[in-house]
Amino acid sequence: MPEILLRNADAILTMDDNRQELAGADLLICDGQIARIGQGLTTDGEVHDLGGCVVTPGLVNTHHHLYQTLTRAVPAGQDALLFGWLQTLYPIWARFGPDEMFTSAQIGLAELAMSGCTLSSDHLYLYPNGSRLDDTIAAAAGVGLRFHPTRGAMSIGESDGGLPPDTLVEAEAGILNDMIRVVDAFHDPSEGSMCRVGLAPCSPFSVSRDLMRNAALLARDKGVMLHTHLAENDEDILYSESQFGCRPGQYAEELGWTGPDVWHAHCVKLDGAEIDLFSRSRTGVAHCPCSNCRLGSGIAPVRAMRDNGVRVGLGVDGSASNDSGNLMAEARQAMLLQRVANGADAMSAREALEIATRGGADVLNRPDCGRLMPGKRADIAVWDTRGVECAGSWDPAALLLAGPVHVKHLFVEGRQVVRDGNIATFDLPRAIERQNRLALALQG
Repeated sequence: MPEILLRNADAILTMDDNRQELAGADLLICDGQIARIGQGLTTDGEVHDLGGCVVTPGLVNTHHHLYQTLTRAVPAGQDALLFGWLQTLYPIWARFGPDEMFTSAQIGLAELAMSGCTLSSDHLYLYPNGSRLDDTIAAAAGVGLRFHPTRGAMSIGESDGGLPPDTLVEAEAGILNDMIRVVDAFHDPSEGSMCRVGLAPCSPFSVSRDLMRNAALLARDKGVMLHTHLAENDEDILYSESQFGCRPGQYAEELGWTGPDVWHAHCVKLDGAEIDLFSRSRTGVAHCPCSNCRLGSGIAPVRAMRDNGVRVGLGVDGSASNDSGNLMAEARQAMLLQRVANGADAMSAREALEIATRGGADVLNRPDCGRLMPGKRADIAVWDTRGVECAGSWDPAALLLAGPVHVKHLFVEGRQVVRDGNIATFDLPRAIERQNRLALALQG
């Protein structure tokens, strides 16, 4: 792979161990890695002049349901709380198949890429009509993003007291067998890996204790991470207390669902004891501020989590509960909500950007990503600060206060995924047409 030189950036926000910010600096990419950062670098390879631009690490999305990009703004779910929202959408999702899974993932990942995201997880927990995790993995490979899909599952349907319809649940033996299959087929634990697989039963109210426990045992045997939803809203807490006789954090701990190889989505309603548990156990959190607002779930205690040493990253959540997939907008929302809850000095623009980059990489156990340092992966977002959003800004590095929400260029493993604001790896307009046709068919 030829060298690529990013030259003369107005600022490079490294998110390195010292959080260095370099003015008028260059960055050299070689063989998918960052080779050097400094002034006056040269190369015989490709050169991009970045005057007027700010460079950051690629953003990291720690929670998504990519398939939901086919069900944005469904009228009956627009104003519903979480459980009612799910009950509205489950029958629609039951009509999905492999084409819907592939296309929705392709569109969702392209949307993320244009917002500066280079690494995304995905939580796929339903597999109707022959759908497989393989469908989304193929989509990610085509888009060119680094991917952390998780093999989700639901096993308790309505007839057994669960929330999902019986048509969308699976037998637990089959779930575990397919978990083994996808890990063996796709998980790459090496540094610089483009695909790592996790195990992710959907939630404590859609699977059994046995499946939660067995998934944890399997994940540790295979050396992969664990993911689920936890403590998302008041209904979630009431369900846990009535069904399990304890709060969600205690339930997770009892089943082996805490530790540095676990991250939970939302955690809006964690109390002080649960925050202490997550800190001691090094359990990660995917904070999804826009979805939490959209569903009226509340404001997650991110300030308290970070002050207590809990690893926190950002997630856009599904595009049926956001209904967007813009990670830069998510970072701004995270910053603003902590200020609403705790005061204007509760979270700076730079701290929120750190959560969106280095923070998310650390939650996914990817220290090779999320920071710009020699030897780290060349996952790089370039932001043009000459547009109307930044006009008059005194601090071009304060992107979340006054800055673009779409990238000019995006590099993943040194390969250009976004060029001049457009997806460079596949025909996005054609994919959008296909997505809209599928959405119309679902409405019909």
